[in-house]
Amino acid sequence: MKIAFYAPMKPVDDPTPSGDRQMARAIIRALEGGGHEIRIASQFRSWSRHGGDAELQTLADEARRQAAAIARAWQNEGYRPDLMLTYHVYHKAPDWIGPALAGAIGCAYMIIEGARALKQKNGPWAVGFAAADAAFGAADAIVAIQSEDAEGLAPIVPPERLWRLLPFIDTQPFRAAAAKRQAAATPRLLTAAMMRDGDKRASYRVLADALAMLDDQRWHLTIAGDGPAGDVIRPLFDAARTEFLGQVPLADMPAVYANADLFVWPAINEAYGLVLLEAQASGLAVIAGRTGGVPDIVADGKTGLLAAEGDTQAFAGALRRLLADTDLRTAMGTAARDKAAGDHDLAVAQVRLRTIVEAALAHHRDRAKQP
Repeated sequence: MKIAFYAPMKPVDDPTPSGDRQMARAIIRALEGGGHEIRIASQFRSWSRHGGDAELQTLADEARRQAAAIARAWQNEGYRPDLMLTYHVYHKAPDWIGPALAGAIGCAYMIIEGARALKQKNGPWAVGFAAADAAFGAADAIVAIQSEDAEGLAPIVPPERLWRLLPFIDTQPFRAAAAKRQAAATPRLLTAAMMRDGDKRASYRVLADALAMLDDQRWHLTIAGDGPAGDVIRPLFDAARTEFLGQVPLADMPAVYANADLFVWPAINEAYGLVLLEAQASGLAVIAGRTGGVPDIVADGKTGLLAAEGDTQAFAGALRRLLADTDLRTAMGTAARDKAAGDHDLAVAQVRLRTIVEAALAHHRDRAKQP
């Protein structure tokens, strides 16, 4: 099957590492593994930092111009996809291109990771909110990755068009590296995140403050990640007990996880955090903040411990508990590895995506029959 793929928030070849880019690439890999032929439809970025009617309308006008040009090019080439697939649509990154191309070509249209926050209906994001709603109305299938997103979409998307897909990765490299893990006398903590202002910096602050409450405990922290706020974030941590690896290529991360005993990340305002999934695939228990889609990945009390978002005391308490209980930490790590392989693996996602794509095509055919 021919599938045209578009990511309005961030193109899949964007040089800045992010979970959004990583998830988009994983979706493409899963679809290609299922035998589909993928073409990137556009590199246009509709994402807006500040919103406002004028800025969003300018983006809308440019997107429609690009969609018309792409449709003409496809028609001249004789290219006709069976499905137009857009990844990650919400008020800050509406999809004007996907519905326009699907309509011009006459193919099915599908969205993976749709999100709808009703509070953004009015105000600076009103134009983007309305455009996202229009895309949801046009889609033959919409996939929610977070439970919260599914709840937000349910009032406007009929059940037969609303699907769930859990975040996923290829767990095999992480499981293979973890098989070589060796015990250490001092518990080895690990976190992995970009160092930038905003939520990431706030999460690092909570982690640093929580660790400062555990001076009486044995631990060593490794941080994989770098970024523009690095000079502000690094001094927050005890230099004698912290190792900074800088930005680590994704291919090298399985070995980094395999050299740790516990993954820690406060996850303030995190969508779901693929690093939490990678850590669990590596057989690590996780301590994280209870926010967004994190509870969809980390089973509190089974594969890790979740603290209230931004609650330093609670985060420190969870850390103290797992630092003191090696058996519990190990049991949670084993459960985390099994959950990642059973619920969040690439092979599992391939099967789920096949079902959803077939449903989208069937819905498109049924729509076409209607007068």
